[in-house]
Formats: sequence, structure tokens, C-alpha cells
Amino acid sequence: MSTAADDRAVVRALVALKVRLLRNGLRRSPGLAAGYVLGLVVGLLFGLGGAAGLIALHGRAGAADAAAVLVAGLTAAWAAMPLFFFSSDESADPTRLTMLPLRPSALLRGTLLGGLIGPGPLINVLLLTGAAAAAGRGPASAAVAVLAVPLTLLTLIALLRAVGAGNARMLSSRRGKDFAVFGGLLFAVLVQAGNLGLQSTLNGSDRGLDLSVLHPYASVVRWIPPVAAIDAVRSAGEGAYLLAAGQLLLTGALLAGLLRWWLRSLRELMVSGDSSTLLERPSAAPARTGGLWRLLPAGRVGAVAQRHLRYAWREPRAKVAVFTGIGMTAVFSALSVVQGWGSTYVIAIGGLMLGLQAGNLFGMDGSGFWMIAATLSTRRDARDELRGRVLAILAYAVPVLLLFGPAVAALTGDWAGLAPALGLALAVLGAAVGLGCVISVHAPYALPADGNPMRNAAPGQNGAVMLNAFGSMIGVAVLCLPVGALLGLLLPGHHPAWPVLPAGVLYGAGLALLGIWLASGRLVGRAPEILAKVIER
Repeated sequence: MSTAADDRAVVRALVALKVRLLRNGLRRSPGLAAGYVLGLVVGLLFGLGGAAGLIALHGRAGAADAAAVLVAGLTAAWAAMPLFFFSSDESADPTRLTMLPLRPSALLRGTLLGGLIGPGPLINVLLLTGAAAAAGRGPASAAVAVLAVPLTLLTLIALLRAVGAGNARMLSSRRGKDFAVFGGLLFAVLVQAGNLGLQSTLNGSDRGLDLSVLHPYASVVRWIPPVAAIDAVRSAGEGAYLLAAGQLLLTGALLAGLLRWWLRSLRELMVSGDSSTLLERPSAAPARTGGLWRLLPAGRVGAVAQRHLRYAWREPRAKVAVFTGIGMTAVFSALSVVQGWGSTYVIAIGGLMLGLQAGNLFGMDGSGFWMIAATLSTRRDARDELRGRVLAILAYAVPVLLLFGPAVAALTGDWAGLAPALGLALAVLGAAVGLGCVISVHAPYALPADGNPMRNAAPGQNGAVMLNAFGSMIGVAVLCLPVGALLGLLLPGHHPAWPVLPAGVLYGAGLALLGIWLASGRLVGRAPEILAKVIER
């Protein structure tokens, strides 16, 4: 068989592989299949709704500006996706195929065509088609749109793959996953901030929706490919045919450059060595146990707490859970101030989000839990194990609440509500931690074995995660009713509400200790069952 025929066979195999990956994803479990179908339906509805909204703007002043801004946002999202969510798509990781006898050019063509398959490209086709319809005017625009939409889609896919291949080794390392965790949270915060700013800009006019405010932004981004390709539809409709051709050529030049960069990255990945092929110099440096570690209690409790604090800093899956809780607290606090409903009591959400980290205390151990289970011979051993894990959560959760509380009080001017808000937040934290200990013993679940920080459960266990999370939230709400009732009695009568702080601290501590006591009584006997559940099968 000739080399060209071999390359065509490789391309067909890679496209078939992408189809098989999508199909096999539906066969893992009924819950996963239902989640996939639901996500697909929601995504298609979003794409259809966005396309319909853009088509409705056709002929309205500023419609082309709105289309340009939308495509610019899509371009930024596609460029950021491999940096923040690289490991969520196995087919986008070229390092998985570097050991196979594949030519880089065939690998590029196969993965490029495979990238056109799936719900993501379909949703983007709908949005790009709607953007072209909004910006177009007349038959010339329609003719240009036939070229502009597929050209833009190909450029977006090439951008996604080129960025991923160019940073594959960095993103596959632990530091790369740390970057994905922090970058993903920052990207989510920036997206929410941009959404708030755009809403306030569009709705700030007395005339309601005013697209003219987008013109300054569109006048800049319309010259940046691939936005230029969609804006070529507007240029053709206005009779500027040479300008439209230039915008299409500009996008084509970017596509060619991205394909060249992608091909060069694939060649480097497939022929050059990395750190995994080099001998590392052994290090005999002992683990550092000084500094802040000295504040931890001696014995098993302190050792367990130190181990889980190291997990929270070094393990990407643990780190994304911790910083997601902190990030959500920051987002809700900022929204309360920006949207005008600012209240110091919003930090109670932080107590809940951080307390939910106790909902699956043994999932991070995975198969290594057998070594811990072997040491759980008495109820005291189980109690010390749980106390150490809870102490690790409190070691970062309490400082975060003490930091966010005064900050929100300063921004809202509600210093009188700081003490009761902290009391409520600490009560919620204690209730969540105590309930989490009980749930961790009775309903643990496995984390993904691939170390993907953007997945919080092994395949087929998403239903258990949802039940765990919602059950915890409902349980915490019920358990904290006494503190809420005390707050409700003091506030309407204009009585000093500061007693809620000591009451919340004592109540939360009591619930945490009660949860540890109840869970420790079952942990010794259920250790083998917990081990079976936290191992991905």
C-alpha cells in the first residue's frame, strides 16, 4: 500500500475513533447516557436560541457589531479551552498517540476532521450561522457566508488543537494541571464579570436594548481573524467586495499558520524526548515538617491533617475542589455587592461550599485506602482519622470565612451584621463537616483514576455525586434551623445580634463532633466496603 493510501487509512481510523468514543460514552451507564443526552439537548437549545436571537437582529442597526463581538467571544473561549480544560477531551491530547507509528501530517488531518464531529462544533455552527445572518444583507452576503461559516469553524478547531498540541507536555504535568485549576477559576470569574458588564451596558439605556454601545468593541475585533471572516459577510452586503475578500484571505492565512504550528508541535511531540525519558537525579532531602506544620497536634490527628493539607495543595483534583469553593464564595460575595443586594450574610454560602469538601473524605485515597483501613482496629483509631481529615478542612475554611466576612462588611457597610453572619457561616460549616463525615462513611464514591481535575467522579457515579451534594445541602439547611431561628428572633426586635456568633461557633463545633462520633462508630466495620466503593472499576 502506498504512503498516500496509508495516510488516508489513518485519517479514516482517527475519524472513526472519534465517533466510537462518542458512542461508547453512552454505553458506560444509564446515568452517564442520560446526562450526555440532557447536556446535548440543552446545548442544542442554547445554540438554536442564540441563532434565532441573532437572526432576529437582521436588519437592525448594530446587528453586525453584535455578530462580531459574539464571534470574538467564541474565539477567546476556543483558545482558552485547551489551557483550562485540556484533559476533558482525550481525543485532543496528542501525547496519547505519540507511541504509534503515525505520520504527523496524517495525524493532523485525522484529528482536524474528527474535531468537526460532536455537539460542540454543531452548536458553534448554529451560532456562526446566526451571526452571519445578522451581519448579512442581500445575495452577496449569502454567497460569502457559505465560505465564511465553515472557514471560521475550521479556524476555531485548528486554534483549539494547535494551542493544545503546543502546550501538551506542560498541560500534562502537575504544574500544568495546577495552572488549569487556577486559570479555569480565573476564566470563570472573568466571564461572569464580563457578563455583568455587558448586561449593564446593554440595559443601561432608557431605550432598552441598545446595540450601538457595541460599536467601539466591534470596530476593533472585526479585523482580528477569524472574526474578520464573519465580518466579511457585512462587507459584501455593503458592496465592499475587495474588503470582504481581504477579510476572508486574512482568516485563511491564520488557518494556514495555525495548521503549520500544529504540525510542527506534532513533529516535536513524536520525535523528541521529554522528562519521562530522562533520568532524574535522586533527592535525599527529607520532608519538611517545620514551620506552620508545628501548629498541628501530635499523633495520628496531626499526621492525617498534614497529609490531607498536602493533598489540597499538590493533588489537582483536591485543589480544584478547594479553590472552587473559595472561588464560588468570592463570586457570590462580589455579585451581592455589584447587583445591589449586598449582605454580610452571603458568607454563609462560603461555609456551605467549603464544608461540602467533607462529603467524600475517602475518595481521594482511592486504592491506597487499604493501607489506612489496615490501621483502623479500634473506634479511637477511626475517630482520630476523621478528626485529622476534618481539621485539614477547617484549617483553610475558617481563615477564608474570617477573611471574606470583614471584606464583605466593608464593601456593604454592614459592620453590625458581621458577628451574626460569621456565627451563621461557622454553624453552617460545622453542620456540613459533621454531616459530611457520616455521608463519607455510608455513601463514598470513587474519583477518576486519570487525575483529571475537571471531573469529580469516576464514570457512572455522577448520580451518586448529585445525591451526595443535594442531600448535604438539604441536611445542612435543616440542621442549621436553630441558629436561623435565633437570628430571626433577634433581628426583627432590633436586639443585638452578636450572641449569634458564640452560639453559631458552639453549635457548629457540636455538630462537627457529633458527626465524627457517629461516623467513627461505623468506619471500622465498613472499611472494606468503603475500599470497594472508592476504587474505580
